[in-house]
Amino acid sequence: MTGSPRDDAGPAIPVLALETVDSTNSEARRQAEAGDYGPRWITARRQTLGRGRRGRNWDTAEGNLAATLLTSTDRSPGDAARTSFVAAVAVADAISAYLPDSLIRLKWPNDVMLDDRKVCGILIESGRIPGGSRLWLAVGVGINLAHAPENLERPATAVADHLRADVTAPPPPREALDRLAAAFAHRQQQWDRQGFEAIVEAWTQRAMGLGGPCAARLADETVEGVAEGLDPDGSLRLRLADGAVRRIAAGDVFFGGR
Repeated sequence: MTGSPRDDAGPAIPVLALETVDSTNSEARRQAEAGDYGPRWITARRQTLGRGRRGRNWDTAEGNLAATLLTSTDRSPGDAARTSFVAAVAVADAISAYLPDSLIRLKWPNDVMLDDRKVCGILIESGRIPGGSRLWLAVGVGINLAHAPENLERPATAVADHLRADVTAPPPPREALDRLAAAFAHRQQQWDRQGFEAIVEAWTQRAMGLGGPCAARLADETVEGVAEGLDPDGSLRLRLADGAVRRIAAGDVFFGGR
C-alpha cells in the first residue's frame, strides 16, 4: 500500500506502508545499501525489533506510529546529525493538533515529552553513498499515539492519555504521519532558508529544564551544572559550579533530579 502525504514545502513524498517489519530504520538501511535513497517515508503497523538511541529497544504496539524518512543529503555527517532537532520540533508541531500545547516539551537532545514522560523516540542514522560525498539519511520516529510501553527504564506516556477536551481519540497512525511529514518538510525548509538558528529557537521555545540543575551522564563521567541553552551546533551548554561552561555533544541528561 502506498500514498503521498502533502505539504506546503514541496512535492509529495511517497509512503511505503508495511504490515510488519523488524524496524523501519533497518528497512531504510537495507534500501539505501541496495542503492535506493528515496526520498520516501517507510511505516509499519508493527515493529518486531524497534530500536532507539544507544541500542535501546523501542516497542511499537498497533495504533502507535513507527515511521522513517529515507532521503539523501549533501550535509556533512555532523551537520546531518542535527536533523534530530528538526525531527523533534516537527513531532511537537504534529501532535499539537491533539494536545494542550502547554504539555508538549522537548528534552535534549531529541526526546518529546508530555507531562514529563516520554511520548516519542527519534533515531537518526546515515551512511556514505558510493562514488561521492553525499549521505543517505534515515530519520526514524516512533510516537506513542494509543499506547505507552511498560517496563521501560524511564516512564513513558501516550497521546491518548492527554487529549484536549475537544479531541475524542488519538489520531490513527496514517493521519499522524501525514501531519508529521508536513511539519518535517516545513522545518527542514526553515533550516535550509534561515539557518539552524531558526531550529534552535523553535526547539528552545519548548525546551524543558533550561535555567535549572542538570546532570549529564557521559561515557566515562557525570557532569553537573545549570543548563543554559543550546550552542549553534545543538550542543547543550552547562554552567559548572566554578563558572566554566561545558559543552555536551552527546550523552543522557537529567533535569532537576529526574
